[in-house]
Amino acid sequence: MSPPRIIARKRDGHALTAEEIGAFVRGATDGSWADYQLSALLMAICLRGFDAEETALYTAAMTRSGAVADLSAMPGIKVDKHSTGGVGDKVSLVLAPWVAACGVPVPMISGRGLGHSGGTLDKLEAIPGFRTGLSLAEYRDQVARVGCALIGQTPELAPADRRLYALRDVTATVESIPLICGSILSKKLAAGIDALVLDVKFGRGAFMPDLPAARELAATLVRVGRAAGKQVRALLTRMDAPLGRAVGNALEVTESIAALRGAGPADLMEVTRALAVEMLLLGGVAADPAQANARLDAALSSGAALEKFRAVIAAQGGDARVVDDPDRLPVARHVEPVLAPRSGWVAAVDARSVAFAALRLGAGRARAEDTVDPAVGVAGVAGVGAAVTAGQPLAWLHANDRSGLAEARALLAGAFALGETAVRPPPLVADRLAE
Repeated sequence: MSPPRIIARKRDGHALTAEEIGAFVRGATDGSWADYQLSALLMAICLRGFDAEETALYTAAMTRSGAVADLSAMPGIKVDKHSTGGVGDKVSLVLAPWVAACGVPVPMISGRGLGHSGGTLDKLEAIPGFRTGLSLAEYRDQVARVGCALIGQTPELAPADRRLYALRDVTATVESIPLICGSILSKKLAAGIDALVLDVKFGRGAFMPDLPAARELAATLVRVGRAAGKQVRALLTRMDAPLGRAVGNALEVTESIAALRGAGPADLMEVTRALAVEMLLLGGVAADPAQANARLDAALSSGAALEKFRAVIAAQGGDARVVDDPDRLPVARHVEPVLAPRSGWVAAVDARSVAFAALRLGAGRARAEDTVDPAVGVAGVAGVGAAVTAGQPLAWLHANDRSGLAEARALLAGAFALGETAVRPPPLVADRLAE
């Protein structure tokens, strides 16, 4: 079980045993493996791969590297959702309370943004006072009382992942599908869920560049999750343009509140509803998609979904008054438009360019240690298919520091492609994997 021997076996293309994989994960957890040894095996895995059995063993070892929450005493099927990340992806803020209002307990553990991809925790923490760092006991209590909790990874859950993810980020081993699978599922399985719906994104603004790559990742996640005894389904969704009209933390909270009032952008609601239907089916409160959609419509029109979000905010120490008065959220000092150079129709919006414009203003992190300005970002982004006239705003920059405005403006101006004829955007949900 010596590190050099295990590293050499994977380097030479051999399948690792459960004992060898367990030694690797324990070494990451207790510090008995040095960073250079962990990094060497991560690179060997990235180059040589894991087969299906190795991936399942690795995910199980990662899950058991810390505490595993027990929610079995709570009634109902506990269903979570995970997104592989995108631009303007505030789906969790709308989805979790909406599904919980339909009677499905939603224990959701989320992450922070890094690079061009935003993070659910950063959006939630734009709400004054909102606590994402609940303990496991607080997390269990809130799911039981409120039916929904939106928290970050606790120190007890999958501690091996924190060390290995940090090393993957600096050793060019992030792209390995088995390592991605272990990282995602270990935290979800340790959270005590019964079922999981995955939003695996692909395209210009996503981690996976195209549909085949996204399908490979989704199939691996579904297979390994099911092997762990969980019900898992995946939707493959397009992420070429930003989702919704806002990119930036407080701006996305405002848009999420509008969505829970029934006034969300069509693309955001399309993806959120599709994921919500799957969660209601897995949660056993709907027998078919028609029943699921009816329950979702009722929760939205009655205000129950919005009230559930209010209850989650209050339970986690946030200022629940933002639900009625979003102006209580952080507001940028400078707001400037980016104008259309000519008339036409929006043919494409480069999600990555929009994301980097928001990043330049301080809405995200280029490095893990960077701080985030919750007020800044990009809002009012014209969607694909929109008709615009010369001089009309294509989007609005929200900034607190003028030093980044010129670069952000240039990035944003280059994000829009205008055409001579109207275009119809393709459906955002491109595929579904349930087996």
